[in-house]
Amino acid sequence: MNDTTAKHDAAAPRGVGLLHNSALTKSTAFTAEERERYGLRGLLPAAVGSMETQLDRVLKNMRRKQTDIEKYIFLSALQDRNERLFYRLVIDNVSEIMPLIYTPTVGEACRKFANIFRTEKGFYVTAEDRGRIRELLDNWPHRDVRIIVITDGERILGLGDLGASGMGIPIGKLSLYCACAGIHPSQCLPVMFDVGTDNEEMRADPAYLGVQHARIRGEEYFELMDEFIRAAKDAYPGVLIQFEDFNTSNAFALLEKYQDNTFCFNDDIQGTAGVALAGVHASTRISGVDFADLRFAFLGAGSAAAGIGMMIAESLTEHGLSEEEANRRLWFFNRGGLVERSRENLPAYLAPFAHDLPPQSDFTAALEQHRPQVLIGATGMPATFGKDIIQLMARLSPRPTIFALSNPTARAECTAQQAYEWSGGKAIFASGSPFDPVELNGAVFHPGQGNNSYIFPGVGLGMIACRATSIPDSVFVQAARALAECISEEDLARGSLYPPQEKIREVSLAIATAVAEHAWEHGLASAPRPRDIAGAIRDMMYDPRY
Repeated sequence: MNDTTAKHDAAAPRGVGLLHNSALTKSTAFTAEERERYGLRGLLPAAVGSMETQLDRVLKNMRRKQTDIEKYIFLSALQDRNERLFYRLVIDNVSEIMPLIYTPTVGEACRKFANIFRTEKGFYVTAEDRGRIRELLDNWPHRDVRIIVITDGERILGLGDLGASGMGIPIGKLSLYCACAGIHPSQCLPVMFDVGTDNEEMRADPAYLGVQHARIRGEEYFELMDEFIRAAKDAYPGVLIQFEDFNTSNAFALLEKYQDNTFCFNDDIQGTAGVALAGVHASTRISGVDFADLRFAFLGAGSAAAGIGMMIAESLTEHGLSEEEANRRLWFFNRGGLVERSRENLPAYLAPFAHDLPPQSDFTAALEQHRPQVLIGATGMPATFGKDIIQLMARLSPRPTIFALSNPTARAECTAQQAYEWSGGKAIFASGSPFDPVELNGAVFHPGQGNNSYIFPGVGLGMIACRATSIPDSVFVQAARALAECISEEDLARGSLYPPQEKIREVSLAIATAVAEHAWEHGLASAPRPRDIAGAIRDMMYDPRY
């Protein structure tokens, strides 16, 4: 990972083969000497450019595109054509380009995945591959894979079951690993666990790229995943496996099954929880309410909300509360109403948060009874925080914290404008997707984006650096603390609970250092501990240049 440029040796391609090699090409930036040496004379225009002139050209060309999905397609093509130029562009323009290669644009890209498909990216597993997955992994061209991001496409953002079209998520996540944390592109493997889709409209589309049957479930599903996990660990010893966008029941089942015996984590459960916890800690610096005194209300009780709740409860116990008291501070509300003990068929992950209270189907009444200072939305449903809810939160707390975390932007529980206007400027607001600054009564609010990209790249980098053997929840608590420490008073004064995205590589390094140190201190790491942890990790980070 410490090479900043791709290497070229005698066995490497020459001529057109070199120009078309995305990892090695420099295109018009090949010098006159290199053109002679590698058989490029006559294959390029006469002028010798530089990465800087190329960056200027592609940025202008991208900005000429009329829609975000056109920009996504343009950037994807650039990545296929010139890998280093693509990542340099992302790193140098991260706040402009991250929303184009990930949330919110990746949601539209997944919906249209079959129709915008251009080149093959990633690895596909189907039930027909049973018994051969390890053999088929040898078809992947890179042997030093450090991170796998895998999805089965059943719960893509807030969009539901997109089947094989969900492959846009692992591709996007791994692009962020490279840009935000400096993991080398050749060490990243996106995987689609294609076990079918129950989205009949998608299956009926002739352009759909996945298998043409309903989802495989139950024992057959888990046996196939077992085979993939074994194959991946054998093919790539020490590989980190990140589960992404599985439905809630499978997400918790897979994490429970593999967390203690496989180097893995679930970003929707643990990554989302870490970034939310960091934002909550930051909000107390604005509200003045001590973290140990906070009460929380959740609208939505899926994997993201439950993961946030578990991590907040763990952090509350570290602040001196008993486990029982910590759980009492968190109220969950979903389609079935308040999570309380008379509810039937309550999943195990929600059981600790089921309270000895009468059934309650009125969310407003539950808020008035519980009087939370923090409201967290993870519903996947837009406009679920109406004006009445925001105004009530403003009555219950002088500075209410409102997290509208559902992605993409169109699925947010409320907009930044609504949160600020309806609360009279009192709200401390964060969202899962980006919102523009809001001007209200002469003040300008810059809402922070509580996106997992603040957490998972740094966690992955730190865990790889120390060669961790497992990733317990405590790693994400440490990551949340490290992220919270990166939030400056200037950020808070602007109304943001997160650092500017332009600092995301610095944030990732700080998180990687903190979680690696935690791993060494708690016997989770197998690599020798360096004297300068931050320096050693910094030296590992991929820096794309010619």
